[in-house]
Amino acid sequence: MHGHRHHRFPPEGFPGMGRGRARGRAADAPPPVERAEVAGWFAGRLPDEWFTGPVELVIDRDEITVVGAVPEPDAGEGDPAAARAGRIARFREQTRGQRMAIADAAQDRYGRSVAWGASCGDVRELFTTLSVPVMTRLRQPERLVLDTLVDAGVARSRSEALAWAVRLVGQHADDWLAELRQAMASVEEVRARGPQVG
Repeated sequence: MHGHRHHRFPPEGFPGMGRGRARGRAADAPPPVERAEVAGWFAGRLPDEWFTGPVELVIDRDEITVVGAVPEPDAGEGDPAAARAGRIARFREQTRGQRMAIADAAQDRYGRSVAWGASCGDVRELFTTLSVPVMTRLRQPERLVLDTLVDAGVARSRSEALAWAVRLVGQHADDWLAELRQAMASVEEVRARGPQVG
């Protein structure tokens, strides 16, 4: 089996790749953020008693998702999964006001909304995630792909078909996407070590 380096994936002309990237970014797009800086800021802002360790952060241009592990309850004779789900629900209710305040501060600082989630043992729940309208300029061949998925009953709408297609690419291109993210992180590191201008 040949290594994934030899895949020609994505195919040339894949939307959003290579040329035109700068043009595709909106003028008011939020500035790039340093992952370590965001992690440090949240570590400082989050109450120590909320989570059992550092939070898991997922950052994109629109949103910062913060997922923390809450302490496991002693279920006694009860069902452990139900006890964990109950603990997450309690955390969600009790921390709502503080989480909203932290999210507002993060929005001011980073120009991104904050989505929250919690895990407890093997139970994991995201409370809120942003549904971002992706302004894709799809040409007819791409629209036909989406319409075929809708007509076949795989998806109920073009937007759902697009989400399905993106998930499929994500599943089948994990290695390639991981390599791409690693390469981008290396570029960020090298850029950060360079001379500071201005």
